[in-house]
Amino acid sequence: MIQIRLHGRGGQGVVTAAELIAIAAYEDGKQAQAFPSFGVERTGAPIQAFARIDDKPIRTREQVYRPDILIILDSTLLGMNLAADCEKNIMVIVNTSQPIKDLKMTFGKEKKPIPEKNIFAADASKIAIEILGRNLANTTILGLLAKTGNTISIDGLKKAIKTKFEEKGKEIVNKNIQAIEKIYKQ
Repeated sequence: MIQIRLHGRGGQGVVTAAELIAIAAYEDGKQAQAFPSFGVERTGAPIQAFARIDDKPIRTREQVYRPDILIILDSTLLGMNLAADCEKNIMVIVNTSQPIKDLKMTFGKEKKPIPEKNIFAADASKIAIEILGRNLANTTILGLLAKTGNTISIDGLKKAIKTKFEEKGKEIVNKNIQAIEKIYKQ
């Protein structure tokens, strides 16, 4: 089972991103679930959402405490040591304009450095502003998740975007697909 934890701020589409991961995995023929962590959510407050992907039915319903993949939609949250409960092989996907070597990410209570080969970073906000006209990088960063490997495919993600946003119109669907394709090709 692949367990994913997403971090961002209220209003950045963290919950929607988790849902898109689950829909994309389902479109790829896998079992999936997505759910938020509810507390005092408000615009700008740190929030979390979770997703799981597996080839067989997923029975657990608890939060993801030790994720295999950590997705960070807002790089201002990096100072919160979001990977404190993670293992050395954690894969981290970060929406940032900073180079990976400058991120200085750590894992575990001992704050050991996360190997740079496990960190994937892109300025999803810049792409979102350019294509969508606003800083809503939740779908865009998922293009980078698709590029990293065995979680979701780019085709599954495109289908998920069509499913999730079809009621918002073809233009919104097309722009989101254009954004994920751009980050995927970088």
